[in-house]
Amino acid sequence: MKKINLGNGEVPCLAVGCMRMNALKPAEAAKFVSYAVENGANFFDHADIYPGSQPYGVCESIFAAALADAGIKRDAVVIQSKCGIVPGVMYDFSLRHILDSVDGILERLKTDYLDLLLLHRPDALAEPEEIAAAFDWLKSSGKVRQFGVSNHTPYQIELLKKHVKPRIVVNQLQLSITNASMISQSMHMNTLGNDAVSRDLGILDYCRLHDITIQPWSPFQYGFFEGVFLGSPKFPELNRVIDGIAAKYNVSNTAIAVAWLIRHPAKFQPIIGSMNTARFGECLAGTEITLTREEWYAIHAAAGYSLL
Repeated sequence: MKKINLGNGEVPCLAVGCMRMNALKPAEAAKFVSYAVENGANFFDHADIYPGSQPYGVCESIFAAALADAGIKRDAVVIQSKCGIVPGVMYDFSLRHILDSVDGILERLKTDYLDLLLLHRPDALAEPEEIAAAFDWLKSSGKVRQFGVSNHTPYQIELLKKHVKPRIVVNQLQLSITNASMISQSMHMNTLGNDAVSRDLGILDYCRLHDITIQPWSPFQYGFFEGVFLGSPKFPELNRVIDGIAAKYNVSNTAIAVAWLIRHPAKFQPIIGSMNTARFGECLAGTEITLTREEWYAIHAAAGYSLL
């Protein structure tokens, strides 16, 4: 699999999203984790609230058991998790919550350290000094090696950087072919169309300037968890174009959706949430394809983004 630079090292160009791991039986989970690692996808993304419904945190426990059952050593994988959401109650970036969350994450994952810790969603009451103290402690204690954020704006990151010593190396953001305003807007500055409206505050260029890897979440979704655009009757022209390109390369439409994301020079690292080995294999196939400039723009235009 292709590699990208992330922080102080190289990682696979795809990350395995573990939000749905609770749907697998223990033997299935071990088989899937083995399949992913054997195919070079050894970067696993978690959050302390996954699967997103009660009981929270079980996906991390299932993953730890799967890793053990598969006989995979800890240093053979890269593990990332997120904290900061108290479901249905609040967001919490306080010193105590971050430290307690990491202890819980490490306990469930049965590991002494996280390769990366991300702050999940911006906390309106965040005190950057508290976050800095938490990160300093986690770094010096060896519990967390690198740090990042999720769903953060450029100035939210700048505020953190004013106080936080460790580099912010990741920003996990919603991004797909149909949810690509952060890409389209930069091509429409100084125009009056809707595509010129900045909803992302220049986050794409900001992350590129500061060597922050963008990890697209929901890379096959349209809207906010409204559904998958592949094969959807809501996107007939987009699917016609994607299917035509897929036929050219003799791959699935899923592979082309992945190829479209990783073709961008920002070197995105999409989070692939499928726990099905066949579908995940289609995603892997997409990493071996380099779309032409014409193909990339044809897909972008077919998704409804204008080219003036």
